[in-house]
Amino acid sequence: MRSRIAALAATAKGLPDQVPILGRAVGQLVRVNLLDSATRLAAQAFLSALPALFVVAVFAPAAIRDNVVSSLRDQLGIEGAAQQEVRGLLSAGHDEVAESFGLVGALITLLSATALSRAMQRVCERCWELPRSGTRVAAWRWLVWLVVWLVVLVFQSPVRKGFGVGAWLGLPLFLLLATALWWWTQHLLLGNRVGWYPLFPGALLAGAASTGLGVAAQVYLPGAVSRSITKFGPYGVVFTSLSWLIVTFTAVTLAIALGRVLAEEPLIARRG
Repeated sequence: MRSRIAALAATAKGLPDQVPILGRAVGQLVRVNLLDSATRLAAQAFLSALPALFVVAVFAPAAIRDNVVSSLRDQLGIEGAAQQEVRGLLSAGHDEVAESFGLVGALITLLSATALSRAMQRVCERCWELPRSGTRVAAWRWLVWLVVWLVVLVFQSPVRKGFGVGAWLGLPLFLLLATALWWWTQHLLLGNRVGWYPLFPGALLAGAASTGLGVAAQVYLPGAVSRSITKFGPYGVVFTSLSWLIVTFTAVTLAIALGRVLAEEPLIARRG
């Protein structure tokens, strides 16, 4: 048994040399610091981007507020009593919210939410080993990316349902939408320093991961949220939602990191 374990260990150590793409993938994940980057993204999404989504939804028409509630249900499993609380918050009334919150407060919340954009930019730059962009070059990109990301988040629920046709149309449409979003995301936040084609493998992987996790969320999250509420009360929603955001951004970060490895494979690079 000891000799077999030693042989397996030796084989595992030699795999990066025997399979170069495996060695590059491992080095890429170490460089990106996968879990740390995903945790930062999840924290910024939960603490800054979601409040910005609520603010935008409060000032938006009723149809958009309904889309926000549906998206939160699909993505974070917020339903039942928690869903009713969110719906009540978003339906508080435009005049009342405008007086208590104000346009200046909404703008400050939106600008604060660009922390998620900055965190995503750092992940992309680590994946491609690029220096940080200057603030003057990147500032407008942070805001543009955040606004587009929030718009996609709001309207993803009808897209997933195929605009009423069904999931057989909605899933392919969402795969195309998610792939396009992450393809454009990398190109924008990297400041056009990497061409479109090398960014496509990572975008396709991220789109597939987002689509798969969206289906898994609808199956897993409602029960998980209910169990968490039973154990921890209202805090259970926070624990489960944040944990799922970490899973989601881990998948996206992994996809973008491995996308570079695939893009630099000789066969794929030559075709590019």
